[in-house]
Parts: sequence; C-alpha cells; structure tokens
Amino acid sequence: MPGSAGGAGAPRRPVLPPRRRARALLPTLLILGGLLIAFSIFVGFYTDLLWYQSVGFSKVFRTTLAAKSLLFFVFGIVFAAAVAVNFVVAYHTRPTYQALIPGQAELDRYRTALDPYRRIVVIAICALLGLIAGSTTSGAWRTYLQWRHGTSFGVKDPQFGKDISFFTFDLPFYRFVLGFAFATVVVCLIAAAVTHYLYGGLRLQPLLGERATPAARVHLSVLLGTFVLLKAVAYWLDRYSLAVKESRIGKAEFSGLAYTDVNAVLLGRSILAIISVICAALFFANIVRRTWLLPGIGVGGLLVSALLIGGIYPAIVQRFEVKPSEQSKERPFIKKNIDATRVAYGIDDVDVQDYTATTEATANQLRADSDTTASIRLLDPAIVGPTYKNLQQIRAFYDFPQFLDVDRYTINGQKRDVVVAARELDLNGLPDVQRNWINDHTVYTHGFGFVAALGNTSNGGRPSFVSSNIPPTGQITDFEPRIYFGEESPAYSIVGAAKGAPPRELDFPTDQGASAQRNNTYDGGGGVAVGSLWRKLLFATKYQESNILLSNQVNSASRILYERDPKTRVEKVAPWLTLDGDPYPAVVDGKILWIVDGYTTSNGYPYSTRSSLDDATADSRSTAASALVTPISRVNYIRNSVKATVDAYTGKVTLYEWDTKDPVLKTWRKAYPGAVQDRDTISADLESHLKYPEDLFKVQRQLLANYHVQSPNEFYSGSDFWRVPQDPTESTGQGLQPPYYLTLRMPGQDASAFSLTSTYVPTGDRNNLAAFIAVSSDPGPDYGKFRILQLPRSVQINGPSQVQNAFRSDDTIAEQLNILSRGTTVRFGNLLTLPVGGGLLYVEPVYVQAEATTSFPLLRKVLVQFGDKVAFEDTLQASLDKVFSGDSGVDAGAGTPPPTGGGDTGGTGGSTAANPDLARALADAQQAIKDSQAALQAQDFAAYGRAQAALRDAITRAVKAEQDAAAASPSPSPSGSASPSPSPSASGSASPSPSTTGG
Repeated sequence: MPGSAGGAGAPRRPVLPPRRRARALLPTLLILGGLLIAFSIFVGFYTDLLWYQSVGFSKVFRTTLAAKSLLFFVFGIVFAAAVAVNFVVAYHTRPTYQALIPGQAELDRYRTALDPYRRIVVIAICALLGLIAGSTTSGAWRTYLQWRHGTSFGVKDPQFGKDISFFTFDLPFYRFVLGFAFATVVVCLIAAAVTHYLYGGLRLQPLLGERATPAARVHLSVLLGTFVLLKAVAYWLDRYSLAVKESRIGKAEFSGLAYTDVNAVLLGRSILAIISVICAALFFANIVRRTWLLPGIGVGGLLVSALLIGGIYPAIVQRFEVKPSEQSKERPFIKKNIDATRVAYGIDDVDVQDYTATTEATANQLRADSDTTASIRLLDPAIVGPTYKNLQQIRAFYDFPQFLDVDRYTINGQKRDVVVAARELDLNGLPDVQRNWINDHTVYTHGFGFVAALGNTSNGGRPSFVSSNIPPTGQITDFEPRIYFGEESPAYSIVGAAKGAPPRELDFPTDQGASAQRNNTYDGGGGVAVGSLWRKLLFATKYQESNILLSNQVNSASRILYERDPKTRVEKVAPWLTLDGDPYPAVVDGKILWIVDGYTTSNGYPYSTRSSLDDATADSRSTAASALVTPISRVNYIRNSVKATVDAYTGKVTLYEWDTKDPVLKTWRKAYPGAVQDRDTISADLESHLKYPEDLFKVQRQLLANYHVQSPNEFYSGSDFWRVPQDPTESTGQGLQPPYYLTLRMPGQDASAFSLTSTYVPTGDRNNLAAFIAVSSDPGPDYGKFRILQLPRSVQINGPSQVQNAFRSDDTIAEQLNILSRGTTVRFGNLLTLPVGGGLLYVEPVYVQAEATTSFPLLRKVLVQFGDKVAFEDTLQASLDKVFSGDSGVDAGAGTPPPTGGGDTGGTGGSTAANPDLARALADAQQAIKDSQAALQAQDFAAYGRAQAALRDAITRAVKAEQDAAAASPSPSPSGSASPSPSPSASGSASPSPSTTGG
C-alpha cells in the first residue's frame, strides 16, 4: 500500500510456525548436549594423558588404551557384523508374499510400517549391540595382555602335564573368547528367528506341513549347529577348568581335581564333547535334509547324556565308591592340593620347630635373650596417633593418620625400631572463615615434616622423638620435609609462580606472632603445567571450578597437582598390581618417600586353594582406607613382586622389581616394557627401609593355619588345624589380632632380626596358644623366611585372650587399673608375644588418657606375663624383674629418652687449652650452629640437616674427649659437660596471613 512503512515492494521476513520452531529447537539441544558430553569425555581422557606424561608413564597409558581399543573394535565390529549378516541373510531369503498363508494381516502391518526404515533400524540395532559388546569385552584387557605376553612357569600341573602358564594365562583368555562366541551366536539366532518370523520364513501355524521355509531351516540349522559345536569346545575346556574347581574334602576347603573328577567327571566331559560334535554335525546335515528329526534326536541324546554322564554317574561314584573310604581315596589329591597351595602362596619353605615352652620363671632367665628384650616395642602405632597429633601437630591444618607405621633407622650408630608418620596437610583443620578456593587450592598446598619416635623408650610416658618439630630436629633431619603428595593431600592444588614473584604457598608457621609464616614456591617439577588458557579450560571443566579459568592466582608458571594419594598414583601406573593397603613414609637419600608394596596375583594356579583377599586381610585395625586395591578379589597365587615408591615432594613414581623369579611379573614386564626397574637399581638406603608387607603376611598366615599340615591324613581330619585369635585388647572383641613388627631372635637364629609376628590358637573354642609364627623382614638372604614354633599339645600355654583375661582378673592389677581409670580412660596397647627365656613372654603397654577433649594417650604401665607370673609396673624393666624373681638378667633399655644434643656447652675434663680435641669439637659445634642458622635463613633444609648432623658429630666428639680426659685425671670431676643446643627455631621475615576472602 503506498505510503506504508517500508514500501509496497519491501521483502517480508519469513516467520517459522511455532511447531516448526519447536522441532528445530529439539535437535539443536540434542546436538549441544551431545557435544558437551563428548567434551567432558575428552577432558577426562586428555587430562589423564597429561597426568601420565607428567609422571613419565605415558607408555603405560598408551599400552592399556591400545589393548582396550583393540578388544573394543575387534569384538565390537565382529559382534555387530555377525548380527547384521544374519539380519541381511534372513531378509534376503524371505519367501514371496504369494507363499504366505492367510491370517497374517497383523504381520503385514508390521512389515509395512518397518520397511521404509528397515535399513536404519538394522544399522542402529547392530551399532548399539556392537557398542555394548565392545565396551564389555574391553574390560578383559588384563586377560588379553596376559595371554599375549604369557611367560612359562617352568612347572607342569600333575594331571594334564601342561605348564602352569596355560591355566593362569591361556585358559582364561580361551574362556573369554568362548563366552563371547556363545553370546554372539545366541544374539544372531534371536535376530535371525525374529526376521524370519516377521517376513514369513517361520510360521506358528504350518503351511502344507512346514513351519519353516527351506532357507529359514538352513539358516537356523547353521546357527544351532555352531552353538552346539561351541558347547563341545566348552566341554573340552571344562576338563582343564577342573584343575581350579573349588570343593570341600574332609574339614578343609579344597581346589583341584578330586577322585571323582579324575575317574568320572573328566571322562564324562570328554564323552560329552564328542557327542556335542556329532550333534552339531546333525544340525549341519540338516542343510541338505528337510527334517528336524535327526537334529532333534541329537539334542535329546546330548541332554540325556549330560544328565547321565555329567551328573548321575559322578554322583554314584562319589556316594558309593568315594564316601565309604574317602580319606584313602582322596589322599593323593589332598597331597597335590597341599603342595600346590604352599608353592602358590610362597609358604613352601617354612621352618616348623617343636618348641617345648617352659612356664617356670627364674632369676636371670632372659640373659641369653638380651638383644630381643632390649628391642621390645612399647609404642603402639595404633594408639599413639593422637599423641603425635597433640605433641607434633604444630597447627590445626596439619594432621597424622589414625594408625602409624613401624620402620628401622640407625640412631647414634645403632639400628632401632621407630614409629613413624608424615605430618600431612588437613584442610578440615582450617576454621570456616579461612575456607575458600584460594586458600584451599593455592595457599595451603602441602604438609611439612616427618616425625619418628623410638619404639622401645618413652619420655615420661610420651614418645621419645628422634625426628620432630618444624623445621626438623633430632637424629633424622637431613631431608626435604615438604609433602606435596600424601594420603591426605587435597584433590588438587595449583602451585608455582613466575620468576621473581613473591611466594604464596604457606610453608610453615614461625614463632614471630600469631600470623607469621614462611611461604614457599613449589619447584619440584611435579604436576601438569596449567598456565595456558586451553589448560585452564580443561581443568576448570574437570573439577567444575570456574576459578581455575578466571582467577589471577593461576599464572603462566602455574602447575596443577592432582591424583596425589600414593596408592592412587601407583595404581594408575601399574593397574595390573594388587596394592597393599598401608603405604608408609620413609626418609631415603634425603627425601621422604612413600613405599607401597605391590602384589602380582592369579586365580588360575592348578590345585591351589583360593582365598578372599578382603577376608584374609581383615583384622581389628582394618579400615576402608587400609583395604587392598585389587583387580581380583579371590586369588590362589600371590607374590610381593614389586616395591613402589612415590616421592612426597616431586610426586615421582618408581616401580622396582622385587621377586626376580615371578612369571606373572615377567609377563607384565613384557606387556609394559620399561615400567619396572631391575632390582639391582634399588639404593642401599631404600633397601634398608623395605620390609615384609602386612597384607601378604595376613594372607599367608591364614593359609598356614591349615597348610602347616603336610600329611594328607592329618589334613583330612583337620585335628591339627589352627586359627588366628581374636584381638583381646579390643573392648568390642571384634576382629582378628593384627600381626606386629618386632626385632627379635627366633630359636635357631644367630642374631636378632626385624620380623613380622603373629600367633595361632587351636580351631574350635580352645584359646590356648598353639603356635608362634614370624617372618624375617630385613632385606637379605633371610628375608621372607618363615619360622613357626609349634607348642606341645600336652602343655597348657596361655593364648592371647587367656593372657588378657589374667591381666584383668588379677586382684592387684584390677585395683591399680581402677585407680588409673578415675577421670581417665585406660587403653591397652598391642599384646606382644616373644619366644624368650625358653618360654613365651607376653608384654602389653598400658596407656592412660584424660577425659578432656584435648588429651592424648600416655604410657603409664607395662603388663608382663611369663607362665603364671604377672607383673604390672611403671617400666618394662621393673615388670620383667618382678616376674623373674627380682632379676630378669637383662637391661630392657626402656624409659630413657635418646640424647637430643641440647644444652649449654661446658666441660670438666680440663680446660680447652689443655684438651685440644675438646676445643676442636666445641669449635666445630659452634660452627655447625652458625651453619644451621644460615641454612634456616636461606630455607635450605638439606643444608640444615647436614649442619645438624655435623653438630651431633661435634657433640659426640666433645663428650668423648672430656671422658678421655677425665679418665686420665687422678681425681675425676664429679660432673659432666652438657651438650650444645641445636640451632634455634626457624626465623625470618613474616608473611601475610592466608586469604580470608572468597576466591
């Protein structure tokens, strides 16, 4: 219209109807959602790859990914292709519509509706089934890699004469492929049957006497024949699977072939395999014959044969031939089981001694065992965690684990048992006002320090620390104390700063005011660079945290530390290992290392009894955090083949070969070349801190409770079986007694050794001691050597629960415990058993903890029992002397703290001018103090540790020089010199307090 806006000839913008707009919006949203899901998957994949590259194990990532991808695509494509082929064959061999019988109007409607989308539907179904099959089969990558790289055991099974590797590596893969083939044939059979029915090839109502067209009959006959042929293969493989079959003979669990298996089942499986082949041939013959009669007869014969040969006949043999004389019939098979189990679990070389334990306590009876009694550990690592926390936490944002660890260190030239822990970061200790993204992830980034105390001494009931405080002081100081990778580290921290930028990571608090602190900039090289915009976007998506992308705390030099738990890091670089549940920290070569024991396992060792790792390793101190990390829960072969370390500062993961003969480890080393270093690359310092792992010992002690019996007749009766006792120190009475690390000398040993120990009581309701077991834990020729002291059945030796009952029921002790418990909680420490003095000595520390919320356990008493004599005194020495008629004959050495190197320098052994050695030592001590102060100013803790070591050396030389001078003097001085004090506490410029605002 003239004069109207825009003119009469102006184009008009097309407007989509609302319904069309809605139709366009839905695909758009679906596409965007799909892209977001794909990007999230990519982020997980790519950040995982970056992590593997950061620890130098990218080849592990690629190898595992390649194995999974190979299985996914090969089996997924095969499955999808097989189903598609059967769809296509069934469709193309459909009968013409003229051949259809009346009354199929309903199917006609389905066909009419389906035909326009037939190809799309078939492709979609096959693709979906292929994805499902590929995803399922990719999970068997461990099975595939073991089959692909299997290593011979060099030992043949006693029944089939095949190498053990066939059962551990080959048979599981064959079973996996067979299961896949069965699933493929079944789904193909369903697809073919549905298609034939839909298009008239199969009829519920026969046409001219035929329920199937010739094409449908041929097609289904081939599939059914293939299924039965696979069943023949399954029967044949079942013969070998009998070698790991679980059953029960007599009073014990049993694995392997028994009498009935060898004389009835084995033959039956072979016959059924032959019958299955014949039955399959009848199905294939149906291709040229037009009757289901012969295949039907074959299937019926197979079912009847399976019932008679596979079920009834073995049951008759078992009931009428085996049961009446089971012990004699099963004797050779029980022997095979005993021998195989002992070899598979590494308990075939056990030294079992008869130990006639005396119950009489006389004076000087322990004199010959002075080395053992001097090392009795009174510090219970399961109790003193709160004590460490209260005395060494320093600040609320540090923490210690609930259960500490036991290790060995050389203190003043003597190897000592110590209880150790790492001072880790605990963000939960921060007040709420300080909890924000900046503080949680850029300021509070690491723990600080390593704390250790002697196991057999106390300082007024408190631990006698040999490494403590911030910065570290004591006898163990020369190490990098920062802990960026630990069991309690945050999920991620962003560290690092540009050159010249002020440090912002809180290093440790100082004594210069309430808010004073030293800050640090991480330079350990661990983690992944996150300075670029692309990396920021990746990790912001991974952790759903926009601050990573937007905050100026993330700079060009920033690195993100993630996957920081030692077990998690080792699990990722060695996903084929079963990991011990308790990593422990150790100071090695100037670094704090987390040591993680790795096990190679299998559940396919012939004749070996299977064990549940979860059940075998559970005891009174088990927690969710201490559970094993394992790819399989039931095993019948285990080796401690790998010792792994994680550097607490750099995060570096190193895997070391430990068992050089293990075929399973050799197999994995072929699959992952270069991932595991040779055993001879372990440094001497690291080797000195390696020990026999607890979880492996728990599994082995459970097996040895029965498999110490090597006579088949006695094993069948079970009369000499043992069990691990309940932990009597637990008030709930729940859980088995855990094993204990002790330095002791077993009968027959030339010298004391660091060992892992436990006890046995008889099966049933009896609680007297049946045996004592120890395994040498010091690396060397004797490492891993099991020794069992078997007590005579005719002598009553109290077991742990009976000893604990004797402690609690003694009137004198009960009265003292009642006094101690007024206003406090009495806690019983680990009940230790030691074979000394020709008998069994029980020692139990008793702790007292006030009821205040800030209190902590203190060692107050020591319970001791030998025979029927019980003592409850303030010190171990006093308790031993009381039990052994006033003089035990040994110096227990407990109760005196170690020299600390503190005090003022002085001397009485003559002036320094007259004693040049003393003067030189004192001058060196003064210089060491100056060096310590300078090192602290520079925050060089390695130099600080060296200076402290020099200080201790100077103190030792000063004391010796003075003692030498005093010995040479005709009138010795009545007093001695004190030691110079260690370097003062850390000082330096204070830094601003952490942020109290949101990130």
